[in-house]
Amino acid sequence: MAAAAAGGVGVGADQGVQIHGFRGLRSSGLIPFGRSSRSLAVASSLSSSSVVKPIRPETSEVKRSKVELFKEKSNFLRYPLNEELTSEAPNINEAATQLIKFHGSYQQTNRDERGVKSYQFMLRTKNPCGKVTNRLYLVMDDLADEFGTGTLRLTTRQTFQLHGILKKNLKTVMSTIIKNMGSTLGACGDLNRNVLAPAAPYTKKEYVFAQETAENIAALLTPQAGAYYDLWVDGEKIMSAEPPEVVKARNDNSHGTNFPDSPEPIYGTQFLPRKFKIAVTVPTDNSVDILTNDIGVVVVSDIDGEPQGFNIYVGGGMGRTHRVETTFPRLGEPLGYVPKEDILYAIKAIVVTQRENGRRDDRRYSRMKYLIGEWGIDKFRTVVEHYYGKKFEPFRELPEWEFKSYLGWHEQGNGALFCGVHIDSGRIGGNMKKTLREIIEKYNLNVRITPNQNLILCDIHHSWEEPITVALAQAGLLQPTEIDPLNLTAMACPALPLCPLAITEAERGIPQILKRIRAVFNEVGIENNESVVIRVTGCPNGCARPYMAELGLVGDGPNSYQVWLGGTPDQTSLAKCFTNKVKVQNLEKVLEPLFYSWKSKRLQGESFGSFTARIGFDKLQELVEKWEGPLETA
Repeated sequence: MAAAAAGGVGVGADQGVQIHGFRGLRSSGLIPFGRSSRSLAVASSLSSSSVVKPIRPETSEVKRSKVELFKEKSNFLRYPLNEELTSEAPNINEAATQLIKFHGSYQQTNRDERGVKSYQFMLRTKNPCGKVTNRLYLVMDDLADEFGTGTLRLTTRQTFQLHGILKKNLKTVMSTIIKNMGSTLGACGDLNRNVLAPAAPYTKKEYVFAQETAENIAALLTPQAGAYYDLWVDGEKIMSAEPPEVVKARNDNSHGTNFPDSPEPIYGTQFLPRKFKIAVTVPTDNSVDILTNDIGVVVVSDIDGEPQGFNIYVGGGMGRTHRVETTFPRLGEPLGYVPKEDILYAIKAIVVTQRENGRRDDRRYSRMKYLIGEWGIDKFRTVVEHYYGKKFEPFRELPEWEFKSYLGWHEQGNGALFCGVHIDSGRIGGNMKKTLREIIEKYNLNVRITPNQNLILCDIHHSWEEPITVALAQAGLLQPTEIDPLNLTAMACPALPLCPLAITEAERGIPQILKRIRAVFNEVGIENNESVVIRVTGCPNGCARPYMAELGLVGDGPNSYQVWLGGTPDQTSLAKCFTNKVKVQNLEKVLEPLFYSWKSKRLQGESFGSFTARIGFDKLQELVEKWEGPLETA
């Protein structure tokens, strides 16, 4: 392959790293692509860290996870899924269950139904930047009613989820989405997931550029082997033409990144070790939780607002496992800066570094954050530069981050308006669903999904603002000033009854939890216009990003949560676990003393998360243990 030229070429000698080409899937000991095994000798010490690091097995022949074997034998995501879909059974086998994730679906059962497994499937779309055309929204709305549970779910990665699809209807639903210019390809599985970008339809140069870049990255890392179209639309490729720069970057193998004889030039037969998440944004706009992604990309513009290049963060990720201290959430850290014309090549180099070196023996440690945690950022940067073919430039200075919700009415910049609509936990159903459809259909609106599970109605004429506002309000979709601030920033994952990983409630439980927290605020004297960022998940995988919340509730048993504290409203600080096994009925025993202390002892303008970090958990724990209620005032 073209990478042969890399053999024996020293790279980054000033950092003590000698690269002699790559082995391919180093952590598995397997070379399934017909290439020779070459060494990647790195004489770089591991960086120090406060977290406990997973121990990588010493042997060169490491046992691979079962999923790696399924991928290898699948003929690029076809077998045995193609056979399982045609069987009379209501479910599919274990291998097919893993493979269908790459096609955008999870097999589930309704855990509320005891004694019998009622198999069904969840479908997740892929919508870079959260962009949804008018036509696709109406189609998804129809599919939810005809084949699903009658609701649409907006996700924390700017996509739709449809629940309750029966196996016999999968092909009909999938093909309908594809033929209406939608896709579910790569929405799940061990590859790049949906690429986030600010959902606001501003016409400002940097916003448009960020969104175009997100779309190009999504196209670059989309599977190419065709199994998706073979299975769901009988081989008919229904897709728009790709930008030439995307095709050029994908096919470029000047630095040994590709499998030149493979139908998957970037992914090969094994794809990536685990899920991979990317977000693109502009300075100050942290609507995308930029530091929680494997790669965070930030547009850097000149003084005239003309985009010049990108800062790149790497190594973020939320998932962890209870009682396994070697698993942890992690924030991304600066990698460097690249000129705008190089961004696709830099992204590809990072992905290939993870592809070649991420662990494939134990999926708990397969995310890129663990590779960077083990290597340290300097060694990681040097290996990426080998595949990039250049040195990264120094990270450019950025202003402070700010969370932006885009709720309410805003000028787009082209004479039109957009309206951000708050959707509790992203669940669109009932009269709300009917009204949204009527508005979107009547005014022929395109929409966008935000990373906070909300919906933006785009391209609205000024004369439509009043009738749309009235129609939304009649369906209970109020303007942000009329909604409890706790609800505006809260998020929850679906959890029970359909998620197989859920330990306890999240989406179904959060409405009551938020009401109880507001009652605690009232009890301790916190004003109604004050808020904290609250996120609830039914398990430790962190889909609603609870480890960035000021107050994160992470399911750790039936009706029980870990309490995480210390995130900040701008989503730049990692929370820490304050206490475990708090029964949902006992939340006030923990939260009342914490909120009372915040109200009484905070600095001016100090957020709850910053307050808990400043005071320290030892003092807060003592306060909780000794709490007997608020002091009575005369």
